[in-house]
Amino acid sequence: MFPEKLRALRLGRGLSLAGLAKELNELEAMKNLTKPNTGPQIGSWERGVNIPSYLEIKKLCLYFNVTPNFLIGEANQTEDLNDLFISNKPLLFNGEELTVSERQEVYGMIKAYMRGRKLAKQETTNVGIDEDIVLPL
Repeated sequence: MFPEKLRALRLGRGLSLAGLAKELNELEAMKNLTKPNTGPQIGSWERGVNIPSYLEIKKLCLYFNVTPNFLIGEANQTEDLNDLFISNKPLLFNGEELTVSERQEVYGMIKAYMRGRKLAKQETTNVGIDEDIVLPL
């Protein structure tokens, strides 16, 4: 769970192990609380060889803007996008917070896509139901 999520978050930002270590070391809020991070150290977390301390988890959460529950929680934990969009929780895309109008636009696009997908499924399952089948003799 944790190793896979950490790797996915790192790769999602396009960072190498050393690059993530550098970014974590530059976090002002955590500078005096933890030792400097290294690429091999983060690699050992991703492989599940070592487990980061609470402060290191806190640092990772701060950098990736995720909760500790997300980072170390259940792998198959799901969240309804509808609930996410109607919450007051800030939503980020590529590190930038979505404005209220952007949230509404994205939400509308997702709803339209899902509605279209549902209609397409209905059309493919209804094809040929009312038609007579003619077999050549």
